[in-house]
Amino acid sequence: MDRGMVGSASRGRLNVAVRRDGTSAIVTPVGELDHHTADVLREPLEAAIADGGARVVLDCSGLEFCDSTGLNVLLGARLQAEAAGGGIHLAAMQPVVARVFEITGAEAVFTVHDTLDAALSG
Repeated sequence: MDRGMVGSASRGRLNVAVRRDGTSAIVTPVGELDHHTADVLREPLEAAIADGGARVVLDCSGLEFCDSTGLNVLLGARLQAEAAGGGIHLAAMQPVVARVFEITGAEAVFTVHDTLDAALSG
């Protein structure tokens, strides 16, 4: 499998790494996703989709917080990925982040996996 690093971004409370695993782009945000850090995730997500990564796996294991702005970034990326024939898969969400998706009903429009390995094999 190709596990090369594609890139990374950072601003204060959020770091984002991007790498490839076969046909999937794995985007790993670590920290807090909110109004102040949303672009740190938006830009690598859009780039991963534009680079032919219509199937994007978001490894949420290090995501400690997500507000409505962060949720909107993910919803926008989902639309872009679907337009390219793919989708956004969410993996290993922490309970506090999963709760945001549950409360808003956003979990219904994403494919959610318990682990990163499950997302990559599915």
